[in-house]
Amino acid sequence: MAEQIKTSSEPQGTLACVGLGMTLGAHITPITEEHIRTSDVCFVAASDALVELWVSEMHDDVRSLQEYYSSDQSRQQTYKNMIEAVLTELRTGKRVVGIFYGHPGVFAYVPHQLVKQARTEGFSAIMEPGISAEDCLIADLGIDPGRFGCQQYEASQYLFYHRVIDPSAYLILWQIGVVGDLNYGIEVTSGEYRRLLLELLYTQYSKEHPIILYEAATVPIQKHRAEEIPLHQLIEADLKDYTTLVIPPAHAMKKNLELIERIKAISLID
Repeated sequence: MAEQIKTSSEPQGTLACVGLGMTLGAHITPITEEHIRTSDVCFVAASDALVELWVSEMHDDVRSLQEYYSSDQSRQQTYKNMIEAVLTELRTGKRVVGIFYGHPGVFAYVPHQLVKQARTEGFSAIMEPGISAEDCLIADLGIDPGRFGCQQYEASQYLFYHRVIDPSAYLILWQIGVVGDLNYGIEVTSGEYRRLLLELLYTQYSKEHPIILYEAATVPIQKHRAEEIPLHQLIEADLKDYTTLVIPPAHAMKKNLELIERIKAISLID
């Protein structure tokens, strides 16, 4: 009897979206490194050429996604182009790895869409966690999210939508440098955009309330940025597109005494 050849209509390519962490060479996990070394092709989204060079030491086919960024093109179109570039290789049956700063699922549109679309098309697709900017922020600034609570938004999202802020908790606004950009570009916006943001923040915080401008370290010899200034100085502050605004609590938490008494009553019954 002739040997039966097994065939499968299932796509053979695989996708792994992995995170390098924030500090180059120091935060990579063993499983992420294994994905990179055993892949057919790697796509890297990193603004620092040093990152691409470092990844190239682990794999000989490393392609940059940074080339898709353009000052005359919206970030939304850039992301579409990145996604299509990765999926094109996946559809040929290759083992593809998308490599991203920090955690590939934290404040990152492309990795989520890649995994979603790949699975929709029938491919095996996973996401591996990495150390995110949030993780570094918590460690560098000594913040425990469980102590007072922590709320966080992308800065432009906070500006564009009605959000309810609790000033007794930490407020973290990501990508404060590009706040207000309706085109989702990568250029730092002017102080006039920040002035609009301050109008909202002044309803909850005083002009002198201390804030922190934070940037995680990306290489081992670099120190993180944790610059404390009064809120009103945000307009003139030196910001990068990746700078994060951290606002500590403005007042103490208020106990819900009525509910506490009801809980005590339940405890007595039990």
